[in-house]
Amino acid sequence: MVSGYGFRESSDSSLKVRPDKVPDPDRDIGHSVVGDDNVAILGGGCFWCIDGIYRLIDGVTEVVSGYAGGSEDTANYEAVCRGNTGHAEVVLVRFDPSRISYGRILKIFFAIAHDPTQLNRQGNDVGPQYRSVIFHMDAVQRQVAESYIRQLDEAEVFAAPIATEVALLDAFYDGEPFHQDYVARNPAQPYIACFSAPKIQKLREYFPEMLKRRSTA
Repeated sequence: MVSGYGFRESSDSSLKVRPDKVPDPDRDIGHSVVGDDNVAILGGGCFWCIDGIYRLIDGVTEVVSGYAGGSEDTANYEAVCRGNTGHAEVVLVRFDPSRISYGRILKIFFAIAHDPTQLNRQGNDVGPQYRSVIFHMDAVQRQVAESYIRQLDEAEVFAAPIATEVALLDAFYDGEPFHQDYVARNPAQPYIACFSAPKIQKLREYFPEMLKRRSTA
């Protein structure tokens, strides 16, 4: 992810509409379908950026940066950076479905967190470990994710087709402690200033009603 230094990325560069005009999903998961808490596993470039976004969202109870898509023995940063492990950098987003739905979690993913039209990259971060991916927990999540992608493509919300992979989660592996809550702990780091800060600014500008009241990042 250090390759991104000096490269100015816009998180909604391919959007045809303002982020707040991205439609809600036509199909979502009702409160009666889920338990006390639910989990979304999302990948879209460096996990620092997505982690930093979802920690600010009201209804999100936990965010963990980690790896998914490969085996346990390669679930570490050094191996994943080689790009041949099958893993993607992802975040586990645990949320209270009485406060925010799975579909709304996905809306932020597409509208703010990354550019879903880029294949196996985000900006200058290149490789399958940076791919856009939704790891679903069950058939209901898969149906919601696939339906939403079709909806956004048919509405031509983006200037190019969505490249997001939808795959069944086999296992999620926690990332190293160094990577957790990285944005809040390193606000002046060049990569964070270049990539994460503009996304957080867009989140605050276009979705203020979704923010935790005490968020200060």
